[in-house]
Amino acid sequence: MPRKTHPEKPGRKGASEVRTPRPKPKIDFTVDALDYKNVTLLKQFVTDQGRILPRKYTGLPAHYQRRLNSSIKRARQMLLMK
Repeated sequence: MPRKTHPEKPGRKGASEVRTPRPKPKIDFTVDALDYKNVTLLKQFVTDQGRILPRKYTGLPAHYQRRLNSSIKRARQMLLMK
């Protein structure tokens, strides 16, 4: 049985339209700055509720994001952060 094709929805963009890439944020710190004692830097990557922001919003490279997660979790254990 052949699959049914759905007509294009009226509010959607066509496949020929090209998306403009989102500009990458400039990282003005090194991996070594992502330390659990650097609470002022870590608070930039946490919401008001205390959730860690994902890479989609931070724009950090993967190895920076992994170091960030472990530093935030360690700072929470040391009661330096919420």
